Amino acid sequence: MPQTLKLASRASLLTRGFPEIWAELGFKAPARVIKTHKTLEDMPGPSALGFFTDLFCKRGLARLHELQIEGKAKYGPVWKASFGPILTVHVAEPSLIEQVLRQEGKHPIRSDLSSWKDYRVCRGHAYGLLTAEGEEWQKIRSILGKHMLKPKEVESYTGTLNGVVSDLIRRLQHQRSRHQQHVARSAQRLETDLPEGPSPPHAPNTSPPQGISSVLFESRIGCLEPEVPKETETFIRSINRMFVMTLLTMAMPKFLHRVFPKPWKIFCESWDYMFAFGESKGHIDKRMTEVAEKVSRGETVEGKYLTYYLAQEKLSMKSIYGNVTELLLAGVDTISSTLSWSLYELSRHPRVQAALHEEITGVMKGGAVPSAADVAQMPLLKAVVKEALRLYPVIPSNARVISDRDIQVGEYLIPRKTLITLCHYATSRDARFFPEPDSFKPERWLQKDASHHPYASIPFGVGKRSCIGRRIAELEVHLALARILMHFEVKPEPEQGPVRPMTRTLLVPEKDINLQFVSR
Repeated sequence: MPQTLKLASRASLLTRGFPEIWAELGFKAPARVIKTHKTLEDMPGPSALGFFTDLFCKRGLARLHELQIEGKAKYGPVWKASFGPILTVHVAEPSLIEQVLRQEGKHPIRSDLSSWKDYRVCRGHAYGLLTAEGEEWQKIRSILGKHMLKPKEVESYTGTLNGVVSDLIRRLQHQRSRHQQHVARSAQRLETDLPEGPSPPHAPNTSPPQGISSVLFESRIGCLEPEVPKETETFIRSINRMFVMTLLTMAMPKFLHRVFPKPWKIFCESWDYMFAFGESKGHIDKRMTEVAEKVSRGETVEGKYLTYYLAQEKLSMKSIYGNVTELLLAGVDTISSTLSWSLYELSRHPRVQAALHEEITGVMKGGAVPSAADVAQMPLLKAVVKEALRLYPVIPSNARVISDRDIQVGEYLIPRKTLITLCHYATSRDARFFPEPDSFKPERWLQKDASHHPYASIPFGVGKRSCIGRRIAELEVHLALARILMHFEVKPEPEQGPVRPMTRTLLVPEKDINLQFVSR
């Protein structure tokens, strides 16, 4: 009998479910587990080999922004991919980007930037605003925010920024005097923005941070002079090389740095010069010495420059060096790229340029130098810049790491410490939110449009970890565009074909933007 029961139980396993068997034997059936969220295992995406092939063989890192659009078309608004040893979740839907940013917590982490941190540990340098985390990051952000985020504080930099723009205008006029129809590249000689994040690499002939040096030191570094100082050119090349090597060193597991040492060596040498430029070239030490001498003599320290404000907060010189170096590199390419793209599109759309010139001259009424108050009365000027940033966001993708908890993104539960890439380039060229998404249409920003999702085009980011220099950057590019168009009509070089963007951490022109500046 027992043997018969045993055989019957085995047979029942083939014809009946476990709950019935358990009930027959007198056990309570286990609770049914209902899966409410999908996991990383359920998420679509290319194989590691497929993504590597697309990235390094078929397209290269320069086309990284285009992979956003292709990934969304193939896998949907959320997909995963491995960049070297790093698994990243890509999010390319405005509502889901908003969902991520609303869960970022008290001390959001932008991304790991492991190679940047490894360098600082190796050389004993302090973290700055781009690399610091937690309470250290919050302290620095609070100090700088007082002087960079308040509208009235930003307006007080108008004179400093207009001085840099005056240098730019003189540079353009000097070039025209040497060549009647000179193919000018000087629009790429001005920059200021301080994006708080992996700052990303440069286009060929990227120009030095003249504007940001004025804001940091209240002095210039000579990049708009007829002869650019050799150390300034080396500084720019160092930043360019560092950004290119950032992508390579982060994609390589650390053990490969010993097998293939050249990328890491170039990366470190580039950072070495960047720190030396701020320290030993006297830009920081000089200003701090001048301040100390004035204080010792009982004199009042006047002027607005960020190095002084950092020192007033009793930060160590090591921390000041780290922060100023990171702010300097963050200023390269951001304003120059936005200004170059704006002039490029205006040269290709003469009707928009004519309307903008009319707006500027109407507000200025013969005045020579616009102010922040004048810019506030130029809606088309602001729309032109917004549209240039929509088409060519300085940072084509942003990132977040939620370190303290798992978060929900759409139908997926994303584990804590997962790198999440926010695909701004893909959302800003989505036809659902921007009809004719590849066309330059500044007028789209002059009317309220229900289809514009507020997170579809966010070139400066949103939230605590957004670009701390946004207001200064916008003011400088507005002042520069207004004054350039007051002096010149901008035309494309006849032999200049279309210019495409490429990724060098930042989104930059793949070749020089050559323009003609014709005196009005």
